[in-house]
Amino acid sequence: MINPFIRAVEKSIRALDEWPHKKIQLFHHNDADGLSSGAILLRAFERAGFDVRRVCLEKTYPAVLNRIFEGSEQILVFADFAGRIAPLLSELNQKRNLILILDHHVPRPCQDPTVYNLNPELFGLKGDRDITASTACYLFARTMRASNRDLAPVAVIGAVGDGFFTDNRLAGHNRYPVQDAVRQGLLEVKVRARGERYVLNTPAGPIPCEELSDYLDTLGAAGYYQRGPEMGIRVCLQGPSAESDRVFKGLKDTQTAVFEEEMSRLQAGALKRTPHLQWFHVKDRFAPMGVKMIGTFCRHIKDKDYLDSKRYLAGFQWVPDEIPDFGDIGMNQVKISMRVSAYLEGEVRKGSAIGLNALLPEATNRLGGFSDACHSLAAATTITIGKEEALIEEMEKILSR
Repeated sequence: MINPFIRAVEKSIRALDEWPHKKIQLFHHNDADGLSSGAILLRAFERAGFDVRRVCLEKTYPAVLNRIFEGSEQILVFADFAGRIAPLLSELNQKRNLILILDHHVPRPCQDPTVYNLNPELFGLKGDRDITASTACYLFARTMRASNRDLAPVAVIGAVGDGFFTDNRLAGHNRYPVQDAVRQGLLEVKVRARGERYVLNTPAGPIPCEELSDYLDTLGAAGYYQRGPEMGIRVCLQGPSAESDRVFKGLKDTQTAVFEEEMSRLQAGALKRTPHLQWFHVKDRFAPMGVKMIGTFCRHIKDKDYLDSKRYLAGFQWVPDEIPDFGDIGMNQVKISMRVSAYLEGEVRKGSAIGLNALLPEATNRLGGFSDACHSLAAATTITIGKEEALIEEMEKILSR
């Protein structure tokens, strides 16, 4: 299954080489996998002689896409999102730019020759089990130049961050960067009674990948509106510093305080329930942290004893009108993030319960919302503010079929 993906990568690299302009706009997600993906591609493109402008996005919002596609003759690269909206990108593009998508969320195929949807799901792999975006980006970089093998540890950080474990070890194609990093002496795999632990060998000493993944998630999500992603990219490529440690601690303290306050609200009765769902709305209480935090919070609480393990969990957070590097957009959008309990995860994997990648996008589309990166066990979309309860009702209709 990996060979068709690599052949598609090789074809996209030839298109890059033949493109008359050598400027790339690189857009990537802001979690550990997205930051790792952005760092890998940034370094690989720069080594290949491209002039790269890198922008971190929480989501590929339509209003942002309209700004991006105002230009022409560009090379536009999207990492860790946009696989699902490849047809939309084609429509916006009108063959004016060269587009590469390196994603692992459930995609939609696109026949446009100027849009290379390098999503492993289109080549027989499972994007929520076999391969993360960071591994896809690493395989792209390694195919571009063999010397990019030194970026393997960055891909491992992203894979660990997305939690792609089978029997508590990275599996599937996420083993490729693990093996490459071990061969170079850059990573040590510690075998434990229950699975494996991945430890980077750095000039500052050994650093467990799960610690760096949490570090990046915090910088990119809690620090999204405070230039945290820029620091996260530096950490990926250079390692933590005294400055990044200080920023991380401050963001972590803020996150902990905000989460504890919100959990108290839920236990005091703020949680709403319908037959199949349990949901809540933080409005702007997570500000100035980014909207990725609503998903982080849902993941944090999904197995708490005050929640019903048989109901899907959903949280809403208002999207700020200002997007870093784009200015005032005028969003009027709310993000919904969803997670499932350990019990429901088992039901989804058995096929006894509908996956979030099928449930949430369908309900969102019925209300004219925006769907992009969704997995079966974790998903997020956006809708117009004021449609929150209508979205819950649409999901109930689907779940009651």
